[in-house]
Amino acid sequence: MMTIWTRAVRGAAVVVGAGILALGLGVSGALAETLVLAAPGTPEGFDGDALRPQTQNVVTQVYEPLVRYGRTTDAQGRESLDSSVIEGHLAESWETSEDGKRWVFTLRQGIKSPHGNELTAADVVWSWNKSFAQKRTGNFIARVSNVSGVEEVSRYEVAFTLSAPSSIFLKALTLYVPGIYDSETVKQHATADDPLGLTWLQEHTAGFGAYHLAQLRPGEQAVFVHNENYFGEKPYFDRVIYRAVPSGASRVTLLKTGQVHWIERPSVQQVVDLRKDDSVKVEEAVGVALASVRMNGTFKPFDDVRVRRALNYAIDQDSLQEAVFQGTGSIARSVVPSVIEGYDDSTFGYDHDPAKAKALLAEAGYAEGFEVELLYSDMNWWQQPMAIQIADQLRDAGVTVKPTRITSSDMRSRGAPAVQDMPFFAFQNPPIVLDPVYTMYLLAHSKGVSNRSRYNNPEVDRLIDAARETLDSGKRLAMMREAQQLWLADAPWIMTLYASAFEAMAPNIVGWMDYPDTHERWADLSIAK
Repeated sequence: MMTIWTRAVRGAAVVVGAGILALGLGVSGALAETLVLAAPGTPEGFDGDALRPQTQNVVTQVYEPLVRYGRTTDAQGRESLDSSVIEGHLAESWETSEDGKRWVFTLRQGIKSPHGNELTAADVVWSWNKSFAQKRTGNFIARVSNVSGVEEVSRYEVAFTLSAPSSIFLKALTLYVPGIYDSETVKQHATADDPLGLTWLQEHTAGFGAYHLAQLRPGEQAVFVHNENYFGEKPYFDRVIYRAVPSGASRVTLLKTGQVHWIERPSVQQVVDLRKDDSVKVEEAVGVALASVRMNGTFKPFDDVRVRRALNYAIDQDSLQEAVFQGTGSIARSVVPSVIEGYDDSTFGYDHDPAKAKALLAEAGYAEGFEVELLYSDMNWWQQPMAIQIADQLRDAGVTVKPTRITSSDMRSRGAPAVQDMPFFAFQNPPIVLDPVYTMYLLAHSKGVSNRSRYNNPEVDRLIDAARETLDSGKRLAMMREAQQLWLADAPWIMTLYASAFEAMAPNIVGWMDYPDTHERWADLSIAK
């Protein structure tokens, strides 16, 4: 068996497992610990507002939030997140007005980026204004948490103005987006045509987190090094090599033979096999991502609710559980995951009933069925097998489905709010704030960035918007139960299963924690002594 090389002299090449990885690091100093990961590809950008393949995996390592969830330790000494506690991070304290519409955060002093610039209120303001201007992910986070403006109070104080009180606001500030950038560095690379430096951010990073990008070879590997100015505890790993290995089977082989420490997102079949191998460790996160097949109601035949309901009755979720998820998923009965408070499946009625599916299709004028293309990508391991199984099951209802693969980049761009031109497609959007109002706004609101199929019910929007502005827990949960029931009746998605998230690693890697965005944090990881 090959052995993972975890130490290398700085300034020399890092060689991992019989020379399959080689990198001239050109850094002088003492010995360094190196973490080697194998992923489907290298990151296609480093801007959390413009998510491309592999971007979210790495921006979570570079950009850190004003506040974070607390930590708790079990009897075995294993640490995990405590989502009931919000504690300071880049900000050390905060105050709020009586009406809950103004929040002032005091930043920790002395925090520096790897470029040597100190974090100030001006960085926070610039970063949030960047998200406002881009009108993408960060702008959505601002909208869902009612943030209408951010201003500098003093060098180390920043104020957020909310249009209405928000029970989501502090939770939203735990996210990697809007990222807090070293604005001085980014502005050095801005131009008149690109005032936010977005072109530069496609191949560079400028955060205050534990790591920053040192080298990028697109399609080969990206190298991250420890931010020597990092304000937190020094990470165990000084360097992280993020290597592109497109073949899932090859990634597994590299892990099993000790040539990498970690592989990104193994498939469920790989997980089943890896769990039988003592040379590998597999961690599992509770599934909050619905492996959905979505129907765009602005296209025929999906503009008819009877068709959408029919396809739900035609699907056998138990069969999908075995054929696609091999028993690891959980049956989906609402757009809100069952692990989130406020989950309601009381009106779910789409049990497998092919006869009812055919009757509804006939009532809608499709007694002979119809033909449709089901788009999928390699963004998630389940998409291809799901598309095949969906096609097989819908055949019994007279619907001819042609599974068609497109690239992950095309899937993201075609699902963007300004486009959304896919009639029938597979997609997955886990809520990164474990809250029913956030989840419903993300996935079911007409302005939700992850709606992606133009679902639009004004009453659902009204309920979500009202819930965003109330701090009364009972009232907001009641509104979310009603919204879920309306969404289920509209049947915009084929309800399948919630997919668990798996991480596979060397058996001596410790420190993994389950984050709402389902991405590990390299700064948490170490090698057991």
